[in-house]
Parts: sequence; C-alpha cells; structure tokens
Amino acid sequence: MAVASPAAPHDDQPPVPTLNWTDCGGGFQCSDAAVPLDYRDPAGTTITLHLIRHLAADPSQRVGTLWMEPGGPGSSGLAFGRDSWASLPTELQNKFDLVSFDPRGIQTSSPVVCYNDTQYDAAVDATPGVPGPDAFDTAVRVAADYDQNCVKNLGDTAGLFGTQYVARDIDLIRQALGEQQLTFYGRSFGTYVGTVYASMFPGRVRAMALDGAYDPNHYANDPYAYDVPEYLATDASMNDFLTWCDQNQAMCGFGDGDAKAAFTALKADLDANPVTLPSGRKANGFTLAYRLLFNVDDGKVIWPAFGQALHQAQLHDPSSFLLNPPSTASWAQLNPNTVVSCNDRDFPTSVDELKAYVTAEAAAAPLLGAPWAYAPPMYDQNSAPACVQWPVARVSRYSGSYRATGSAPILVIGTTKDPDTPYQDAVTLSQTFDNAELLTFDAEGHTAFGRSACVTAATATYLADLTLPKPGTVCSDEIQPSPVTAANTVSGKLYSELRSGAVDDHNRIDFAG
Repeated sequence: MAVASPAAPHDDQPPVPTLNWTDCGGGFQCSDAAVPLDYRDPAGTTITLHLIRHLAADPSQRVGTLWMEPGGPGSSGLAFGRDSWASLPTELQNKFDLVSFDPRGIQTSSPVVCYNDTQYDAAVDATPGVPGPDAFDTAVRVAADYDQNCVKNLGDTAGLFGTQYVARDIDLIRQALGEQQLTFYGRSFGTYVGTVYASMFPGRVRAMALDGAYDPNHYANDPYAYDVPEYLATDASMNDFLTWCDQNQAMCGFGDGDAKAAFTALKADLDANPVTLPSGRKANGFTLAYRLLFNVDDGKVIWPAFGQALHQAQLHDPSSFLLNPPSTASWAQLNPNTVVSCNDRDFPTSVDELKAYVTAEAAAAPLLGAPWAYAPPMYDQNSAPACVQWPVARVSRYSGSYRATGSAPILVIGTTKDPDTPYQDAVTLSQTFDNAELLTFDAEGHTAFGRSACVTAATATYLADLTLPKPGTVCSDEIQPSPVTAANTVSGKLYSELRSGAVDDHNRIDFAG
C-alpha cells in the first residue's frame, strides 16, 4: 500500500544545466538538459531531458520564451512544440521563442515502462466493453501486477516522476535559457503542471494560460472527488452525441432513431463477436470505448464521422477507425500516465472504498464509464486501482497550496461541455488562484485554444501583450457538424491516436478548421 509523502526537498540549488542547441529540422533546434533525478539530492545522479525550440520569427519584437506544456500526463512536448508552431497566431510567433520538452519519464526523456507492449496488449484484449461480475476483482489484480512491474523495472526511482519534480525541472531550464520569467501555455494535464509551477515559483511567471483546467486540490488531495465528475462529463458528451444522432439521422446514419440502445447493443455484440482486423488483433466492445473516450474530446466536428464509424462497426467492417486497438505508440504515453498519476494523487488505501467508488462510477456512466472503470491502468480516469495499491513513496508529489500568491494574472480557460476536464474544474481553479481570470468556451470537446477563433485571439493577446479578456467573456464559435466526405473523414488523419508521439493530434494546435 502507498505510504505518506515525505517532506519536500530542501532548498539547495542544483546545478543549472548547460544547453547545447543543434538543428533538428523544420526550423527547430533541439538540446538535452541534465537535471537531478531526485531533488532531495540536488547534486547527485541526473536524468536527461530532451528539449525543442523555435526561435522568434521577428527578433526585433522578441519578448522572451513561450513555454508550451503538453497534456497527458505522457504526451510528448517535442511533438507538441513541433506540430503547433506553424499554427500559432503571428504575434506569438514573432514575439517568443517557443520551447517545450518531454517531461521526465515520458517519451524521449528516460521513459518509464511498467507494462511492455505484449503485457498491455494482453490486458486490453481481455477487457470487455460490457463488464461482467468479476470485473472489479480483475481490475484490482491487473493493477497490482502493473504496480509490481513498475517496481521491478524502476525500483526506488518509481516515485520520482511526479509534478513537483517536473516543475523544478522547468525552473532549472528557465535559468538555463537565461530568462527571468516565462510566458506559459499549458493544455489539459499541462494545466496542472502550470498550476504547480506558478504555485512554487510565482515570481517567475510573466503570463500564463491554462486550457482545459484541473481542479488541483481534488486532483491531488481528494482524487475520488476529482474522478467522479470526470466520468459523468465523459458520458454526458457521449450522450449529447447520441441525442444528436437521433435528431440528425441523415447526417449521423447510426441508431435508427434510438442511438443509445444501438450503442449499448453494439458493445455487447462486439464482445460476443469480436472483429478480426488485418493485423490479426481483434476488436471488441472495449476497443470501441477506448477510441471514443479520446475522440469525443474533439467536439461536434467529429460527430458525423462517429456515426459513420459506428455504422461500420455494426457491420463488423474492420475499416472503422473506432475498431483500432491501442497501438505501440499509445503505450508510450499510457505507461507514464499511470506512474505520474499515482505519484501525484493521494488515494486512500482502502480496497473497499475503491470498490464503492468504482462501482458507483460505472453505474453512473454506463456508456463509456463502465468499460473504462474496470480497464487496465492506462489513463487518469481509471488509475485508481493502481494508485490505491501504489507501493512506493510519493516523494515527487506536490500537495499545495495552489494560490500562486504573487503571480502575474493567470488566464484559466474552460469549455462548458468538456468531456475530459469538466468545466467546473476551470471555474474552481480560477477561484483558487489569488490572481486569475476565467475565459469560457461554450462548446463540446476538450480544450479551446485552436478550436475557437475567439478563445485563440483572446489568449494570444494576453500572452503577447498582457491584456486580459473582459471578465465574464464567453466564446460560442464551435465548428458545427457537417456531412462526412472523403475530404474530412477522420480515419487516418484526425484524432487517429490519443495524445502520444508524432501522431498526437490532441496536443497539436490546429487552425485549419
């Protein structure tokens, strides 16, 4: 069982890393940075982080560094920075060097591996879309096995990948860049990284925008209170899509007027009759839930493609993008996702309490929540079974305060029907900070910068010129559904993999519409 977090590291200043930037293509430069593996021993063993930057397009206008923090946890900042640069508003390109990195334990920065690809494939392939009576016991057993593999592979270092240490890494890199302050954009889990950074180093923030925000106290210190609304938000978005399907049959093409019943039946059918894919893998009801959980993040624009793909799945057509099992690239994100979650979050150790919450979450969110509640450790929504049994000390955890007293104003961005980070989290975070403004995107989907021209303009103006949007600003310019054509089908282009590596479309900022 997990043990209490030790005292925070002492204040001895670790060596500032030396950055040696080299060309890495496309106008970008890359560098390594050596930072302490354990900040309790700041001059001891180091861990190597990988960074990327793009210099300001107009050096005469340069203000400083725009730090781009990816989501996940587990997403690649190298991919985030590279994929986002071309679509950034001109004032950000001209005024800032863009810098991002793969955080410790993630992607290229000494990646953590608990389950290997074969272990993950086997665990996922055995997970149904409609959980049976043994689902909870199986989830606890698989999570315990995952945890033991973490200890086997990582040893005592397994507790060193939490967000307090990531924030310390960022501040060391700030010093290495020669910056007195950072301008910071954080997306999804990157909002929690930004929250911790601003709370630990408030004077080092020039401007900060946090998009798709976390309620930090619930996330870190009352995790069940964080998880329950997340399950409800995910199912609410799925329910919104199915309702739209019933009302827009010609554009959706799924469900024959009762899409919820059709979806429920499809999960059971795929469990009973899995679809064999060209790769030899089989797709079942959980495959469907896996793909939908991440793709529902993209809002109404994807709904017609959902309808098409669900209809294909009914026909057991293996070309449906919703029948693609998790790929090797996804495991590169999902391993550190659970490790970071378990280091950050102080779950009670009671398995009975775990059962009560997981059972309630599955019942309250039957569309997508039920299959995910009992899945192997993969994503923050279902990390509880692993984190309740987490066997190492959470030495890199940050528990508050989250007020960021003395910080520059922080712009918190929330989407009203966000399926991944519920809107109320953004409201709460804006009220938690001593100095913050809330910007609202009235829309479906996860995060707003790059999906809303209104939010994008307001955010860019603040980051560039320090002019906040008017209090109470609400943007309502979500792209609406349009019929699926060969030009806009999502299969193979958009949203094809979750938030990992070069296929990361959830972290990419895209203004193509």
